[in-house]
Amino acid sequence: MTSFSGYLPYAFALIIAIPFLVLLRQFVHNYINLKNQEIKLLTVKSNSENKTQSYERMTLFLERMKPSNLIQRFDKDLAAHEFIFLTEKTINEEFEYNSSQQLYITKNSWKNIVDSKNAVMDLLHKTYDGLSGNANLDEFKTVFIMNYMENEDYISATIEDLRREILIIA
Repeated sequence: MTSFSGYLPYAFALIIAIPFLVLLRQFVHNYINLKNQEIKLLTVKSNSENKTQSYERMTLFLERMKPSNLIQRFDKDLAAHEFIFLTEKTINEEFEYNSSQQLYITKNSWKNIVDSKNAVMDLLHKTYDGLSGNANLDEFKTVFIMNYMENEDYISATIEDLRREILIIA
């Protein structure tokens, strides 16, 4: 019996320590889970901000591509073919700059953006081909705007699609 009484303080300490260690383990486990959830929420929030910025940038790109905004660019003393070249160059440069935004935009919206860009480029060339070779820049711009207005407003339709999608995301 005397040999057992020597271990009694240790047994008492062990009985006290085990519940404390279990509670400490649960506290640490819950703390880690809460921190992981916080990180996930921050990631989702950050991703949502990236998507929002992408939609904003692509909307701005589309607005700049509208013929009413394109005709205001560049010097008025240019020939029509020079205006077309500079306009195409500007559109392509801005498109390439914003091409990374397709990571955050749906495939359908990105396709609509690319289709809108290509349609504006085609309209530039069709308008130029439809005019006589001696048409000045003002005549070209007028016919360009009229040709765009006669067709479906695909740029505004694409912008409206982007608006609907961003409302779903946000």
